[in-house]
Amino acid sequence: MTKLSPLQIERLKYQPKLPSSLAEGINHLTIEEGNATEAVDNKEEIKALFKNTYGKPTVTFKSSNSSSESEQRNVGVILSGGQAPGGHNVIAGLYDALKQANPANKLYGFLGGPSGIIDGKYVEFDDKFIDEYRNTGGFDIIGSGRTKLETQEQFEKSLEVCKKLNISAVVIIGGDDSNTNAALLAEWFVANNAGIQVIGCPKTIDGDLKNEQIEISFGFDTATKTYAELIGNIQRDANSAKKYWHFIKIMGRSASHVALEAALQTQPNISMISEEVEQKKMSL
Repeated sequence: MTKLSPLQIERLKYQPKLPSSLAEGINHLTIEEGNATEAVDNKEEIKALFKNTYGKPTVTFKSSNSSSESEQRNVGVILSGGQAPGGHNVIAGLYDALKQANPANKLYGFLGGPSGIIDGKYVEFDDKFIDEYRNTGGFDIIGSGRTKLETQEQFEKSLEVCKKLNISAVVIIGGDDSNTNAALLAEWFVANNAGIQVIGCPKTIDGDLKNEQIEISFGFDTATKTYAELIGNIQRDANSAKKYWHFIKIMGRSASHVALEAALQTQPNISMISEEVEQKKMSL
């Protein structure tokens, strides 16, 4: 057995904060269905694409005094897209919940992103495996990838692998593209009576995946605080040296939420937001 360092021992002690609905444990939950959901824009086009899954109701989980017995279930999990702090703990939390619900439950991790479920490359998690990655950053527990799930052949292969492992639910942890994958896979499973649930877990440090139910995607908070610390250090140097201007470019493909949040935390002299520059045709 690998000897743990003092840092690893301390890291393992951290207990993520759980919502009140999970205070009594996973077997003490009741489910309440709410209103039907709908797209924010392009409603008719999206409804036509997702004939079987569009308009599903919101679901609220609440704690209950009564306990329910959970039948044995196998679940698969996929990490998709760029890495974000918190991914390992999503998997650890999923594993803990499954084992708490029924010790016979199994969690399979598909390797290398969505291609893992197509090619049937996977690992089965156990306590030792999970504990090595608890409270750590990165996506290296099973690796990630950017394969798109969109063809009939990919869907059929995914179903074949799920049937082989007796999987009844697949969790896809990723951003906007990855959750599109999840939506397409879910639609195909329902259309073909596969009996397999697909759950999309919002992950993006860009902060561009949010709605009334999702206040913030995990990864965004850590990214902006890390950037703010670095920018603050540069600002201190700029104040000390006085003779230089520092231009700091922050990532954010087509969404500048990270740059804006870092600016709000550090108060630079000027903050240029790419969407605003494009919209107003601004120049230096």
